[in-house]
Amino acid sequence: MSDFVKLREHMVRRQIEARGVADPIILDAFRKVPREAFVDEGQRQSAYLDQPLPIKAGQTISQPYIVALMIEAAQISPGDLVLEVGAGSGYAAAVMSRIARAVIGIERQHELVGSARERLHRLGYDNVSVVEGDGTRGWPDEAPFDAIVAAAAGSHVPTPLIDQLAPGGRLVMPIGEPADVQDLIKVVKRTDGSLVEENLGCVRFVPLIGEGGWRED
Repeated sequence: MSDFVKLREHMVRRQIEARGVADPIILDAFRKVPREAFVDEGQRQSAYLDQPLPIKAGQTISQPYIVALMIEAAQISPGDLVLEVGAGSGYAAAVMSRIARAVIGIERQHELVGSARERLHRLGYDNVSVVEGDGTRGWPDEAPFDAIVAAAAGSHVPTPLIDQLAPGGRLVMPIGEPADVQDLIKVVKRTDGSLVEENLGCVRFVPLIGEGGWRED
């Protein structure tokens, strides 16, 4: 067993399962995805630490537990079509792809789009597509989505994302000021179109930049 496999198992048990994420489907998905392949070469030895890590374009790869928490909250299931806003390195999309039917990751940073596509293709994640665009607009060409997960914090949930949720769909997204503690919000769209919102606790994410988000400095 390689060191990375041991570290991955330790991550799943100590960082995710021990914090209350007990769904065996989610835990198995994390065991299947090599996080070390989704960070820069100089960060590989830190890949399984209990923290976010920097990636290209001034972005981050999220703490493993937070990724697991968001997947659990979004209630991602086999057969689901999932939209990820802020695909970054492609790690979270890869994990979700081990559960869902298909995942579309939208990313505004051109450099990250290219590297994520190459990496996911090379590693065989054939049910993940990474597209370039403004994540606050969603991806209407493939809507509606059973679940939407946003890996960046906005001042509010952009209307296009709500519009692109299927009836019964779930959205999970951090809401709050940049460079401050934010609230992780879950929104469920009922079959009549009404919304139910739940606060899942405090998180810290990079800002959501775009037409329906924060302005770029």
